[in-house]
Amino acid sequence: MKSMTVFTPTFNREKTLGRLYDSLCRQSSPDFKWIIVDDGSGDGTSAQVEKWMAEKKIEIQYYYQKNKGKLAAQILALNYIDTELFTCIDSDDYMPDDAVEKILKFWKANKKSSSAGIIGLDAYEDGSIAGGKLPDVKESTYSDLVDHYKIKGDKKYIFDTEVYKKYLPYPYFEDEIFHEVSWIFTLIDQDYKFLLSDEIYCIIEYQQDGLSNGLYKRYKTSPKSFLEYRRIKMKYGINNKIVLKNSIHYISSSLFAKKWNFFKDSPNKLYTFIAIPFGILLNVYINYKVKQNTNRIKQGKLS
Repeated sequence: MKSMTVFTPTFNREKTLGRLYDSLCRQSSPDFKWIIVDDGSGDGTSAQVEKWMAEKKIEIQYYYQKNKGKLAAQILALNYIDTELFTCIDSDDYMPDDAVEKILKFWKANKKSSSAGIIGLDAYEDGSIAGGKLPDVKESTYSDLVDHYKIKGDKKYIFDTEVYKKYLPYPYFEDEIFHEVSWIFTLIDQDYKFLLSDEIYCIIEYQQDGLSNGLYKRYKTSPKSFLEYRRIKMKYGINNKIVLKNSIHYISSSLFAKKWNFFKDSPNKLYTFIAIPFGILLNVYINYKVKQNTNRIKQGKLS
């Protein structure tokens, strides 16, 4: 059995997926397999992947589903991920030639029973680090990285598969596409920490139609998913400021989800009450931004 799985959700990315495939073929360590979940692509992705599988340069598993979104693709992939570690590499990104080797070496040298996995770096093609380097500590929870150290930008997460699966299933809503997948991090944080590595494990490139764009639209069109995320953050927030911030978002998402009783499912009724006027204002602001971005798209501008 391989030690690591590289999981890639893809939707109409035939043109960029080949770059990732080439980078995986160049890996200095072959101790991994590649799981691709095709989220309903209408281009030539399927035929291209079949060609790669026939080449047998690396181990590939390919699964197709109708278009349900990235979280649904990940849920499907997790049914087949049986390696010690796994990481998600998007179809418009790729890995440095020695990434798998460095990940496995770092894990073997540093893992503990309390380790949930590794957090490493993403970089752009010019070598600049996405969001800057990690703090000078050996391990941290995800919540501390985001809420205490104020780390910004994408990072590369490599998970201990057994640990990750302890916190499943994800809250999943059939009528929503753009789920908030950070929900699971907050739960993992209650029991484990991530090892921090200043190595670059992924080269990223944002696509104009990728999930990195249209964040306000995601808030509006997937409110039930974001509600679940905000509830968890309200329950386990590392300080009162974080609890209040997420309470405000909780109100806004409740309005989008047409859940008028803010207190029914709230884990913190006091902060929910305080957040109501601010949450209403945030909801109005998000609606304005969605409308503004829609107009920009109609004018041929990037959202």
